[in-house]
Amino acid sequence: MRGGGGARGDACLKGGGEGARAGVGRTVGRAAADFDVTATVETAPVSHSGDAADDPAIWVHPGDPAESVVVGTDKKGALEVYDLKGARIQRVDGGHGNNVDVRGNVVVSADDEAAGGDGAMRVYRIDPATRRIKHLKDVPTEVTAHGICLYTSPRSGKLYAYPNSTSGRVEQWELAVSGDTVKATSVRLFDSGSAVEGCYADERTGKLYLGEEDVGVWVYGAEPGAGTARTKLDSTGSAGHLTADTEGIAAAGNRLFVSLQGSDDFTAYDRTSGAYLGRFGVASGTAADDCEDTDGIDATATGLGSAFPQGVFVCQDGSNGAPGSSGNQNFKFVPLERITDRV
Repeated sequence: MRGGGGARGDACLKGGGEGARAGVGRTVGRAAADFDVTATVETAPVSHSGDAADDPAIWVHPGDPAESVVVGTDKKGALEVYDLKGARIQRVDGGHGNNVDVRGNVVVSADDEAAGGDGAMRVYRIDPATRRIKHLKDVPTEVTAHGICLYTSPRSGKLYAYPNSTSGRVEQWELAVSGDTVKATSVRLFDSGSAVEGCYADERTGKLYLGEEDVGVWVYGAEPGAGTARTKLDSTGSAGHLTADTEGIAAAGNRLFVSLQGSDDFTAYDRTSGAYLGRFGVASGTAADDCEDTDGIDATATGLGSAFPQGVFVCQDGSNGAPGSSGNQNFKFVPLERITDRV
């Protein structure tokens, strides 16, 4: 979940639809051979040109999952809301949200240009009746908020946000949202090392996954009293399976996914044990082109109607071309089973 793009080494084979990619990556334990999947939907391009789209977040409609939406950042000046056909149904101008996450009907973006460049969280609420989001409040942060993820504690029921920065600093905030009122309290602050951005807080396991871009993915406790103890999920370089920059992190079902900007692909792990399962790419197909130079990702295993009956994987595309819309950057939607049936 990172802005600014990045060099792409270890180039993966793209195109040609779904199929095995012999000789690329590793096979470790029960990992399958590398493979490509294709997207069935792509969104309208974001309104700004250049490196603008960055991070998606899936909001599941509480009454009708087929009416779910994807909120995406146009970090040059807006949040955009897309339906499951990829059509833009709302654009909220103002702010420069780089990353975004959703829990319940609360949407929070990390804006590192807010508060005079000191950074802030921008808090929104989504209305299920209209599927439109409303800006509620800006919360200045101690860190220069660049990445963000949200977490609803299974212990307390409280909502937490984890803004983090390219300096490696991470902050945890308790958010209480009632109607249009937001109360925010900082509860934890720590230094993770070098530049971070992608993060995922898992209600199922109580773990906070944090991507240190050039190093790997760390696992912390998600609760505010967890301190700074950590273990490593995986590493960049010869010691692991990751290719810098380590970017977006997401989970769906029993899978955890990490976006690798340096190799235009994604690694998959067992969500419970953390075991590495393999890697895959999103290649050009008949409905949309590939995902490359990807920043943020999101995924859900909740069935979202006939288009995505077993869930969806969403990736940001840093170079949007044919087929489908082309031009400014956008987001691709992949039926989740195209991935989970193979890894």
